[in-house]
Amino acid sequence: MSKTETTEQQENLGNAGARLSTAPQEDTDTVIGGPTLGVFGWIRWFWRQLTSMRVALILLFMLSLGAVPGSLIPQNSADELKVQTFKAAHRTLTPLYEKLQFFDVYSSVWFSAIYILLFVSLIGCIVPRSWQFVGQLRSRPPGAPRRLDRLPAYTTWRTEAEPEQVREAALGVLKGHRFRAHHAGDAVAAEKGYLREAGNLVFHVALIVMLVAFAWGQLFKSEGGKLIVEGDGFANTLTQYDDFKSGSQFGTDDLEPFSFTLNSFTGTYEKSGPQRGTPRTFEADVTYSQGGADKKTVIRVNEPLVVGDSKVYLIAHGYAPVVTVRDGSGKTVFHGAVPMLPLDNNMTSQGAIKVMDGYRADNGKGKKEQLGFRAFFVPTFAGAGKGTMFSQFPALDFPVMALTGYHGDLRVNSGLPQNVYQIDDSKMKQFVVEGGTGKANRLLPGETMTLPDGAGSITFEKDIKEWASFQISQQPGGGLALTGAIAAIAGLAGSLFIQRRRVWVRAVRGEDGVTVVEMAGLGRSESAKLPEELGDLAVALTLQAPPAAEETAEDPAPSGEADK
Repeated sequence: MSKTETTEQQENLGNAGARLSTAPQEDTDTVIGGPTLGVFGWIRWFWRQLTSMRVALILLFMLSLGAVPGSLIPQNSADELKVQTFKAAHRTLTPLYEKLQFFDVYSSVWFSAIYILLFVSLIGCIVPRSWQFVGQLRSRPPGAPRRLDRLPAYTTWRTEAEPEQVREAALGVLKGHRFRAHHAGDAVAAEKGYLREAGNLVFHVALIVMLVAFAWGQLFKSEGGKLIVEGDGFANTLTQYDDFKSGSQFGTDDLEPFSFTLNSFTGTYEKSGPQRGTPRTFEADVTYSQGGADKKTVIRVNEPLVVGDSKVYLIAHGYAPVVTVRDGSGKTVFHGAVPMLPLDNNMTSQGAIKVMDGYRADNGKGKKEQLGFRAFFVPTFAGAGKGTMFSQFPALDFPVMALTGYHGDLRVNSGLPQNVYQIDDSKMKQFVVEGGTGKANRLLPGETMTLPDGAGSITFEKDIKEWASFQISQQPGGGLALTGAIAAIAGLAGSLFIQRRRVWVRAVRGEDGVTVVEMAGLGRSESAKLPEELGDLAVALTLQAPPAAEETAEDPAPSGEADK
């Protein structure tokens, strides 16, 4: 046989062997890869990942982490003035923060995405677990294992009672200890602690309730501030607020219709000791009306006035000296209380007095000019002879006010917003007052400062009023959030402290005719009290199925306790 024929025969035998082989055939023309999920497979995989507890915890951590810049960086929703101040002081960081929406964290795209994903994750986690829990409640505890002695808590004894009597007694004992129990062949199966899973579900549902309450409150909330001097009032309309902000779904028609008047403000302070000057009493005596008869009440710190869905909080207070400004002819051009802004805890305050109808310059021959005064007020004067003055106590023991006068254009009609506690002196000239410090005069209550060039005078009246600042808020969802928080704590406590466990009692007749009783317990979670509980159940059962005479000297005890 030639070499060529031998080679052909070998190839034929190899092809025949390949056809008879059960091994998978290799396709040299096709590359075989792993199984592909497809569109629905990827959707199912993504849903399972999203609804897993691990991802829910990650999203919850991301949500708390995302709230950090919202508490450290000024927010437009809380105080736009602070945001503008921050931008002016951090010009390098501002463009980056604006791109990351750090000035509007809670309405940003990324925070809303985390919020919605967490919401969906919790719902997707709760629904299947709820159905599973319902199935567990409808089902019976499983039957007893074949080898009860292998369980972590175990005890056994022999008794003269019949097996049926022992099982009936065990059923009664277990039910008396609030176990769900039933007969399962030659044993009694019981289970307890279902509230553990119920607490877990309540905790997750409470989280969803709090998320809904938070979203509802952000969308429909309103919050505004109002400074009111004693004797003045407030009506809950948009034009009455000093500042106002609301949720995107809130309308001005949703404002609660009511009004109130600040009759008086009372503040008391510690007069001696290491806590001298510490506030003791802050009370605002008000009269309010909600479309009916007037009612009187007192608003205190953390004790707001509740009118319908609105709450009126007392948040700050200060002094408002009463001043009178007269022009050169003696005509009164301004009279009223001027609120002063506190600078420290002792109520050292500053403010501004703006008189639109001032005096005519150049002895009545020039144009009409406006008057402005920078005011510095202390309720208890200190600093005499030092060139500066400050308050050494927050009460009105020795009030003094320093005034610096200006004339010209206050620029109140320039179209730019102005701070009511400051004066824009870019278009004004300062008075030089003789008899004072040259530019400023210190006045006691009842004293008058005469302005030069026939500009008139300003009198610091003896009447010094106080003002109070109120926050009027309408926050829907607060009660729902509180309910959710309480339910979350209760559910978490249940899931942590309630232990789910199973107990089996088997009673069969032994070869010698004496009934053998086996009792064992298994915890669904770690519980150091399971052997102790099983011992109590065994003692209760031996009262109805006492050990045989030869075993009365030995008390039945679960192996978990005996090992100790």
